[in-house]
Amino acid sequence: MHELLDWVYSIAISLVLAMIIHIFVLVPTRVSGESMYPTLNNGQYLIVSKIGHVFHKDVNYGDIVIIDSRVDRPRTWADDVEEPLDNYLSIFSSSAQQHNVWVKRVIGKGGDVLAFHDGHVYRNGKALNEPYINEPMEFSMDGTFTVPKGYVFVMGDNRNHSNDSRDVTLGTVDTRYLLGKAEFICFPFSDFGFLE
Repeated sequence: MHELLDWVYSIAISLVLAMIIHIFVLVPTRVSGESMYPTLNNGQYLIVSKIGHVFHKDVNYGDIVIIDSRVDRPRTWADDVEEPLDNYLSIFSSSAQQHNVWVKRVIGKGGDVLAFHDGHVYRNGKALNEPYINEPMEFSMDGTFTVPKGYVFVMGDNRNHSNDSRDVTLGTVDTRYLLGKAEFICFPFSDFGFLE
């Protein structure tokens, strides 16, 4: 009986430590969709650093970020606990899989003036050098757009097939909804969550 209790205790401690790591440090997750092609492919796994989210650190241009797509509702600390739990449950049941997070690239930050024409993105008057995009962008827009303070403008690398900040559904993203930054691209090892 004593050995059984030791095993239960060890497993419980391991699960708590794993949850703490997943909530505050790193979380594995899987790409679902082609919006970041060719940088990321459907089914690839990412290791996402949550340090920036936890400490409200600023993101950099070009960072690949993970976003809570439910921007139409307030985000609370409970969401940070719920997401790893859903990831664990999705291992055992596909019905538990959530599609609430997106992966995109940071193009503009608060105060930046963006323009879209001639197949390019212009930030503060300069065309961006974007060797990572899949093909020339077909999207264009008259005039300019200024990113509000405290927000980021994000786009997929597969510009002609991506729902991103150009779409009113997502729009510019409040930095509080940035859940982390992709640090590593991995080979598949298990189903830990999905990104649109």
